[in-house]
Amino acid sequence: MLAQEQTLGELQAVLGDPFCSGNGYAIYCADCLASLRQLPPAIFNLTITSPPYNIGKEYERALPTEQYLSWCEQWMAEIWRTTKSAGAFWLNLGYVSLENRAKALPLPYLLWNRCPFFLIQEVVWNYGAGVSSRQSLSPRNEKLLWYVKNPEQYTFNLDAIRDPDVKYPNQKKNGKLRCNTVGKNPSDVWQIAKVTSGENRSPPERTAHPAQFPLDLVNRLVLGFSNTGDLVLDPFIGSGTVALACLEQGRRVVGFEINERYCDVAQKRIHRFLADRRSRLFQY
Repeated sequence: MLAQEQTLGELQAVLGDPFCSGNGYAIYCADCLASLRQLPPAIFNLTITSPPYNIGKEYERALPTEQYLSWCEQWMAEIWRTTKSAGAFWLNLGYVSLENRAKALPLPYLLWNRCPFFLIQEVVWNYGAGVSSRQSLSPRNEKLLWYVKNPEQYTFNLDAIRDPDVKYPNQKKNGKLRCNTVGKNPSDVWQIAKVTSGENRSPPERTAHPAQFPLDLVNRLVLGFSNTGDLVLDPFIGSGTVALACLEQGRRVVGFEINERYCDVAQKRIHRFLADRRSRLFQY
């Protein structure tokens, strides 16, 4: 049995050698479900992830709907088991078609009763660019579900993620400021740009991964729902954005990615990030 506060080295003793690792991070080229089953309970403070949506992307094999939902139920159960009592789980999901029932059904509608966590809130992630449509409204949002293990005790660092764009920051009532001086609550609709592709429109952070988390989004989740030094998990780490956010914000991170190509993408991003950080430090 591992100690309550695991080091990444102790996890490596259980999981074997990672694809890449360093001070504060370890990424494994492995199936997350098989790997999570090897771990002891209650070790992660926070999980942030976006699994395959079962829509036929290049990194997934589309399954029959019931088989896909059963698979999701299994890995979510393992995340629950390996999450600490005051820990949280942030899940990003999109839309799927359902034969004879729906063209764009939010995946949370199919998974709501299969997740063992307690749902605090649904957040709508609204982005400015996306797929165009002539026979429906153009899709411009996905869901973020905020789950916790214990609804009476969980991390919520609101001041760390307040929105400084306050329309009337000095407005008073009965002689007291109406607004927090740090900023306003960002609400449950987040307007954060997507990592778009295409010549002359993709941002500098764009990688070869076709469904990449924006760093601004993940930074908000890391800052708002974990503390410095916490251990964060991403079982579908893809291009490594969760790892970058954790390293930037002083958290430790473990990631699983079954595709070696994307492990290589994540490794190179991390190495560039660490090199840039060293370069900035040497400038002062």
